[in-house]
Amino acid sequence: MSLAIAYSRGRSGIDAPLVTVEVHISNGLPALNLVGLPETAVKESKDRVRGAIINSHFQFPMQRITINLAPADVPKEGGRFDLPIALGILAASGQISSIELAKYESIGELSLGGELRSVNGVLPVALQAREANRALFLPLENAHEAALVQNAELFPAQHLLEICAHLNGQQRLPAQAEQIPDADMHESDLDFADVQGQFHVKRALEIAATGLHNILMLGPPGTGKSMLACRLPSILPPLTEAQALESAAIVSISATRFDANNWLKPPYRAPHHTASAPALVGGGSNPQPGEVSLAHNGLLFLDELPEFDRKVLEVLREPLETGHITISRAARQADFPARFQLIAAMNPCPCGYLGDPSGRCHCTSEQVSRYRGKISGPLLDRIDMHLEVPRVSHEVLRKGSPEGEESSATIRQRVINARNIAITRSGKANSKLTAAEVKQICTLTEQGHQLLEQAMNTFGLSHRAYHRILKLARTIADLAGSAQIQIPHLSEAISYRKLDRQP
Repeated sequence: MSLAIAYSRGRSGIDAPLVTVEVHISNGLPALNLVGLPETAVKESKDRVRGAIINSHFQFPMQRITINLAPADVPKEGGRFDLPIALGILAASGQISSIELAKYESIGELSLGGELRSVNGVLPVALQAREANRALFLPLENAHEAALVQNAELFPAQHLLEICAHLNGQQRLPAQAEQIPDADMHESDLDFADVQGQFHVKRALEIAATGLHNILMLGPPGTGKSMLACRLPSILPPLTEAQALESAAIVSISATRFDANNWLKPPYRAPHHTASAPALVGGGSNPQPGEVSLAHNGLLFLDELPEFDRKVLEVLREPLETGHITISRAARQADFPARFQLIAAMNPCPCGYLGDPSGRCHCTSEQVSRYRGKISGPLLDRIDMHLEVPRVSHEVLRKGSPEGEESSATIRQRVINARNIAITRSGKANSKLTAAEVKQICTLTEQGHQLLEQAMNTFGLSHRAYHRILKLARTIADLAGSAQIQIPHLSEAISYRKLDRQP
């Protein structure tokens, strides 16, 4: 047979569109032509494939070979098409069964000796292959990642010869078993019990973790802002399987190393303040996910917030509101999910010691205003909680709190219980409630309405801040086990809007 078809998968954002590899062998001068919008790495695959076929002791056809990667208008990149191209050539030349090949999809880069090398983005490929009811050939190094997809039929291999023997019925490859790691396999070494004092800050972080609210911590250097932020993941509930697959798919297509053992843990990203806008939201001629997408279903911690370039911070406004980011380039467009919880920290002034009893701060009011002005009002409006983090006394540091420090496990159980109340009620965390759901779920008494209206007028709060206060009050009520938002719950929610500016 001179025509054969093999199936593979490309990459578009976190999707894996089907790519049909058509191989036709005809009489004529020996040549190999690759068409279908291949990029440079794909064009070079013909040399790798030729070496892999010859060194695997197969016959490379000395005829005219035309390979079409369809659809032609979808860009193809990387070495992921080496394996399907090699299998297509072998099937078209009658050296393996083309009928069996049609039942499978394949992905992987080939060495000149025929060994299979790992590629990025295998998890979305395994998901799409399962939906298409086809089995998947893939490199052995990617097997642990693809095994997270339930009910997917996977056949990892180390060499081209193993796959050919499988297709010819000579020696079947063992199917990869599902590997779903336990949520608590690897507990974090970071615990809230390590932090002395700061009870009101821990309380605020517990509220933020329960409702997935964004939070900004303001305080002088050395008060524990970064220490508290990096321990916030230890009190978050584990991801659901659907959430974990979404987050894992983003890591799979990025340059970040994939760790299957921690796949149910919410991701935690902490970019340096010198990060550029494309590093934060994603970019490149072939769009790659940025930090906001790598933090999908998890936490994005921005330390020293005013030190970030203002233009960089402004790109956060859209994903904070919509939960996704669209990267548009001349040749293509990619959509990445970006539902993350923002945790930020900053000093009160350029030197960091504003209001310190030692009197070390000599910043003028103009310098303080300019420093805080690096964070725009619209961005600040999207942060639910503004929290002051003061210094703790030397006695607390030396002796610890008399009543002891709560562990992360204790706090996490309260968070899980309160989060389950919200999930049962609306199917989502309170910060994700729509305007219609806020009106239905976050009801207030007449006294509560008067208190909130007074706060709106006093602090010049926006309508967005109005809804965020209601969502925050609902979370506080859930932690208290209250079906109704009470005045103390609303008052505490309002107290977390200290940095709001007057119009």
